[in-house]
Amino acid sequence: MDKLKSNLDFRLMVLAYKVRDFLSPRINVLKEADIEPGFRVLDYGCGPGSYILPLAELVGNSGEIYALDRNPLALRKVQGIASKRGLKNVKTIRSDCATGLQASSMDVALFYDTFHDISQPGAVLRELHRVLKPNGTLSFSDHHMKEQTILLKLTEGKLFILSEKGRKTYGFLKQIS
Repeated sequence: MDKLKSNLDFRLMVLAYKVRDFLSPRINVLKEADIEPGFRVLDYGCGPGSYILPLAELVGNSGEIYALDRNPLALRKVQGIASKRGLKNVKTIRSDCATGLQASSMDVALFYDTFHDISQPGAVLRELHRVLKPNGTLSFSDHHMKEQTILLKLTEGKLFILSEKGRKTYGFLKQIS
């Protein structure tokens, strides 16, 4: 029954995201992250892949997209999107923390509507810090959290410093010790 409930919950989430994405296209959110052609981007907590197509447009054929989620249904959905559109530069990672990516290899990490639901927030922030390049950006949004909490949680470990507050996201720069 848990698996059935899980599948139903996922399908309802996909439907809700389709409505959200129609009303508020994800490209408008991604524009705040200043993603350029050739960038390597990690979509941490990618869900059903709402950001994959607009990301692919931004990074172009020379860029790379890594979509990470703990839910295998989400990763199958992302793989289906990539396959259907012939996107060879999209790779999926199943995890709830470690990415398996090289240190200092990502230009941008997207961390949208996931922070409130993770069990190891400190470990995840350390992992994102590890994989971001020295001038890498953590693009963050979580509508379940108030601004003060976001700023406190993202900067208290001295891994990130707020660089920009957009309309939909916060941009944090990787802090170098």
